[in-house]
This record gives sequence, structure tokens and C-alpha cells, in this order.
Amino acid sequence: MVKIAPSILSADFAGLGAETAEVKAAGADYLHFDVMDGIFVPNISIGIPVLKSLRKATDMFIDAHLMIDRPVRYAEQFCKAGADMVTFHVEADSRDNILKAIDITRSMGKKAGVVIKPATPADAVLPFLPLVDIILVMTVEPGFGGQHFMHEQLPKISRVRELIDTLAPDCELEVDGGIDAGTAALAVEAGANVLVAGSAIFGRSDRAKAIEDIRNSKIS
Repeated sequence: MVKIAPSILSADFAGLGAETAEVKAAGADYLHFDVMDGIFVPNISIGIPVLKSLRKATDMFIDAHLMIDRPVRYAEQFCKAGADMVTFHVEADSRDNILKAIDITRSMGKKAGVVIKPATPADAVLPFLPLVDIILVMTVEPGFGGQHFMHEQLPKISRVRELIDTLAPDCELEVDGGIDAGTAALAVEAGANVLVAGSAIFGRSDRAKAIEDIRNSKIS
């Protein structure tokens, strides 16, 4: 079954604990925690203090997506703060440092993954595939919520799926960016099994129906 990961970037931060409880009750599988530093991406979001507080408020699986420069510097801290999985952009540092960040994360008993931006080719994940639990393909430019799904990324999702099936069949394939009831089926058909959605879930009053619509999306 396709897993749904609501992105709290679109949640009401004044009631983040309640928002999290609501999407958990609505059937969400992961909670996507977007971290932006204003350097790697042109926006600033949330970080370690918010994660520590949120960890106290929920037992949901927290998927921390680090859109930050040189993430190896903070891998251990995000694990200690309560992330269950931490993902690192391959574009954010050298290959050796991304490998080090993965090693730190897994040594702390957490899951680890890598992320690729729209301009980054699928084969950029090859050095990391045997070592990670998830590959995240961005279908928007990282940095802001509410963007439109980039259909031209579908062949790349399919290529990453081929690489996973060949080299690391237990690895998950996550897609983030413009996912809603209309685009989810396209991402799944291309090979995704984890879908991140922000405004398509938190922007609706009936979160259970929003999650159901995304999970059961069909290509028209």
C-alpha cells in the first residue's frame, strides 16, 4: 500500500501538536518534517527545537528532510531530537560527507536517505543506494510549499525505481512536490511508494478524506 506523509510545512504552526494528531488519526503513515536554512534553499522553516517539542507530542514516524547546507554537521542532532529517518540532499555537500551523514544516522539506529532536486539526474543516487532506506525525488524546486507538480520528473522517478529494484529492493521511493489527488497516481505509476503532500492535506478540513483521495488516486 502507498504510504502518505503529510508535510507539516503546510500545517498551522500555532497548533502543530493538534495538527499532527489529526493527520495521524486520519491515517497518515509518516510525518514529513521540512528543514530549510535559507542557504541551500531560499527559505527558512523549522529546526531542532521544534522537532524536540513535536517528538514529545506524537509517536508518529518522523521523516526529517534536511534542505540545508552541509547537513553532516547536524545529522546526529536531528537523530537525538527525535527524527526516525533523516534524508540528505546529494547537492548539499561532497559525496564523502553525505556518506558520512548516512553513516552517522544509521549508527544511531535511525533510517537514512538521500534526496535529489529536479535538475539532478537519477544516477546521482548510485553511490548511496546500497546504504540508504529511502530515495526522495523532488517534483518541485525545494524551498516553498504549494508549487505545481513537475510532470517532466516522471521519467526520473521511473529510472530511480529501476535502480532500486536492481540494487536495493528494500529501499523506498518517496516523491515530494505538488502531490494531490490528481498527481499522486502518476507518481505511483512511475514507481513511488511514499507520497509527501502538504497543502493537499492540511489545506482541507477533512484530512481523512484528503489522505484517502491521494492514496486511492487513479489516472484519468
